[in-house]
Amino acid sequence: MPEAKKPETVPGGQSELTGLFVERPESTTVIKGKNVTFVAKVDSSDLLRKPNMKWLKGKWLDLGSKAGKHVQFKEAYDRNSKVYTYEMSIIKVVEGDAGGYRCEVTSKDKCDSCTFEVTVEAVQEEQPANILDAFKRSGIKGAKKGGDAGEDAGDLDFSALLKKREKKARDEPKEDVDVWEILKDAKPCDYEKIAFDYGITDLRGLLKRLKKMKKVEPKKSDAFLKKLEQCYSVDKGKRTQMHVELHDPNVQVKWLKNGVEIKPSAKYVFECVGNKRTLTINKSNLSDDAAYECVVGEEKSFTEVFVKEPPVTITKLLDDVHVVVGEKVEFECEVSEEGANVKWMKDGVELTKDGKYRIKKDGKKHTLVINEATIEDIGMYYVYTNGGESKGELEVEAKELEVLQSIADLSVKACEQAMFKCEVSDEKVVGKWFKDGVEVKPGNRIKMSHIGRIHKLTIDDVKPQDEGNYTFVPEGYALSLSAKLNFIEIKIEYVPRQDPPKIHLDTSSTGSKNTIVVVAGNKLRLDVEITGEPVPTVCWMKGDTVISEAEGRVRVETRTTLSSFVIEGAERPDEGQYSIIVTNPAGEDRAELNVKIVDVPNPPENVRCMGVGEDTATITWDPPKFDGGAPIKGYLMERKKQGSSRWTKLNFEVFESTTYEAKKMIEGVFYEMRVFAVNGIGISQPSGNSKPFMPIAPTSEPTRLTVEDVTDSTCALKWRPPERVGAGGVDGYIIEWCKEGEDNWVEANKEPVDKNTYRVKGLPTGEKLLFRVVAMNIAGRSPPCTMKQSVIIREIMEYPKIRLPRQLRTKFIRKVGEKINLVIPFQGKPRPVVNWLKDGEPLENKSVGIRTSDFDTILFIRSAERDHSGTYTLSVQIDNMQDKADIHIQIVDKPGPPINVMVTDVWGFNAALEWKPPKDTGNTDIIGYTIQKADKKTQGWFTVYEHNRRPSCTASDLVMGNEYSFRVFSENICGLSDEVAFSKNTAIIGKTG
Repeated sequence: MPEAKKPETVPGGQSELTGLFVERPESTTVIKGKNVTFVAKVDSSDLLRKPNMKWLKGKWLDLGSKAGKHVQFKEAYDRNSKVYTYEMSIIKVVEGDAGGYRCEVTSKDKCDSCTFEVTVEAVQEEQPANILDAFKRSGIKGAKKGGDAGEDAGDLDFSALLKKREKKARDEPKEDVDVWEILKDAKPCDYEKIAFDYGITDLRGLLKRLKKMKKVEPKKSDAFLKKLEQCYSVDKGKRTQMHVELHDPNVQVKWLKNGVEIKPSAKYVFECVGNKRTLTINKSNLSDDAAYECVVGEEKSFTEVFVKEPPVTITKLLDDVHVVVGEKVEFECEVSEEGANVKWMKDGVELTKDGKYRIKKDGKKHTLVINEATIEDIGMYYVYTNGGESKGELEVEAKELEVLQSIADLSVKACEQAMFKCEVSDEKVVGKWFKDGVEVKPGNRIKMSHIGRIHKLTIDDVKPQDEGNYTFVPEGYALSLSAKLNFIEIKIEYVPRQDPPKIHLDTSSTGSKNTIVVVAGNKLRLDVEITGEPVPTVCWMKGDTVISEAEGRVRVETRTTLSSFVIEGAERPDEGQYSIIVTNPAGEDRAELNVKIVDVPNPPENVRCMGVGEDTATITWDPPKFDGGAPIKGYLMERKKQGSSRWTKLNFEVFESTTYEAKKMIEGVFYEMRVFAVNGIGISQPSGNSKPFMPIAPTSEPTRLTVEDVTDSTCALKWRPPERVGAGGVDGYIIEWCKEGEDNWVEANKEPVDKNTYRVKGLPTGEKLLFRVVAMNIAGRSPPCTMKQSVIIREIMEYPKIRLPRQLRTKFIRKVGEKINLVIPFQGKPRPVVNWLKDGEPLENKSVGIRTSDFDTILFIRSAERDHSGTYTLSVQIDNMQDKADIHIQIVDKPGPPINVMVTDVWGFNAALEWKPPKDTGNTDIIGYTIQKADKKTQGWFTVYEHNRRPSCTASDLVMGNEYSFRVFSENICGLSDEVAFSKNTAIIGKTG
């Protein structure tokens, strides 16, 4: 087969041309009348949406419109390999099906195409010599001849010209040229000439086709400078941003998701910078995979967001399991993400939840459970995710049957009873009885019974033909139990005799006081062997009531030497004291039995929520009124969201207490709880649902509680809201007060106040009081914000106020040794308390003096030193009313000398010097340097530069043949440094040529 041609670009398309095909259709030769199928496979693993496939004949004829009996299409998708399979079938090929075909696959951002040829045998069809033949195949109308030419003014008749060209075209076939590429780039005035050159007779059809191919220029938007991208792709859990740019920076925009307006939140963040508008989606999930719009007035910009899920891998692989028939099987694996979907399979068949299989999910853990394994369950089990797979083999062994009591040989006399009895380890095992290899069937004399692990064969009125070998064969086991029955023939002379009745009741396994425990719903059958001559009369009683029914749920079955008491489907009313009485003329015997019915317990009662946290809730309940006759082992809890029908298990091991703290709940969502009770028999029915409750946490404490005003009986407070509010919000605030030294807090307001200020009224005059504020919401009270200092309830005539002089409002600078005397007036009635601090610490320097009067305070220093520099804080306070002022004092001194003065370069009559700033700047900035020079001959110092700001300079106009030294002074606002720095080397000005 010839290789597929190179993919062609789709006309007018704007997509990227990529290799999407996994398998391409190939050119082929078909016999006329036969069927042919072409297959194309497309890899969609990198595509955001399902690809679109087109089958075309020639360059433009879409075969999708021809679908029917002749042309048929099929499509399939393989989820494992993510490959789409497309098929095109041509039924009963005809000559017209021969030619070139093309299949095109397109997606949002990618496209691909391939071509193939179909040749029909027994049809000698020439390949088109020119573009006219191609137009005839594609259905474009040909030119009209003769008198019809005048009827259509748009049709041109080139028949005569074509006849002249026909012979030449046969001799020299024109190479295959795409005429549409020529027409798209040509001028309209050249269309007629091009049509003539390539034999196109239908000029009107040409113009229509060309018009459709012309790219339509997008209409310019009045609102948008730049619209949204065609689509956005984002990984699950990541952030994505969408941008538009507007003509008008002041216009309002709306963002829509699937036609619904988006409100700003922590997930959806709107940004507005100039004329740029941005929508940010935080922590993208599958619900964000949608269509989005940006609306400005009447104009809209559309886009789509595609959220890609990361592949789910299997972190804990399946283990092989080896069990015995009837045991429970669990295949367990763990995946990389919670809530991921996994698929369980065996022998190519997907396993679903039914009576045999159970599938459990617990976070990242997934478990396949087989309650009772059988031989048919042997095989390989697989678990699949979209990013991995694992397998585990199950081996099931047949369960060995243990014989607890074998059959014993019997020797009986005529008319006596023969009873064969055996006991095996499994209660569920059934079997058959055989005599000399022939199966024994039950009859009037022959009875078979199976009670628990005991199997019995009873033969009444033994006869000589009953003699033989008897065998019990359990079904499903390679095991048999045999015994021999010997018949003893004795001539008996009848002598009437009487034996008193006797009840042979084995109660060794029923516990104390002949108590029999029966699970509700199970069957109780009590076989009591009776002896006595003549045959005694049997009477069963419950309390004082005689039980005589031979049929029904509770009945008595009596035979010659055996009386059976039967209860079908035991119920709670069947519980009680039972007695059996046997009598005959020789006497009476009696036995007492206590039947106890045990059942699953009643459901717990009064399930209620006692408290909630941010993501927790404390649930309590009352134990069931009836424990089912067996002690309560514990409880199982389930919860669900209000309005949902899906219950989630909270514990798999029984919980013994009646109070439980449910965790990992969503704050602000309503939940309901229910509880199951568990005893030794089973699990109760669920309790009634609790009232809906919402996990929500109280807010943090309010902040910055201060006093605004105090009178003889009131105090005005203000505070800031809590730093952490949560989903419950703040419903208001409660203000409380108490006397200093006591702990008896009094609420100042019964109803919460909405504002962050409140005036507490009715306070005792002259008392020192403490105040605190708590925030209230649906979850209750927040921790309190308590005022650290007490407040004296009295009238403040004048609030404390510092009158800071103007020169002290900026940095106060003085030189070392100068005297400082700062007078700062203040006001306040009664007289405020004055306090000085230096750099936040109490002022303890003895060289700094403080004097305070009723209206001012004085800070004086006789001789300023550099360690007096710092920030001095003055505060005046009346009770909790306070005013503060900061005074910045800077004591400065002359600087030290520069460091490491060096001559770094000498050239011509110049020398370059460099140095480092002094270590001691005098507690202020260096404003410059003074540089001096001296030659070795005269040793006289001359100034080169003054106030030089940089730590370098160039000394010029030096004298040839001299050797120079240099020295540098540092300078600040106090003047030049007392010490000087000399250069470590000299500059020698050498003589030229």
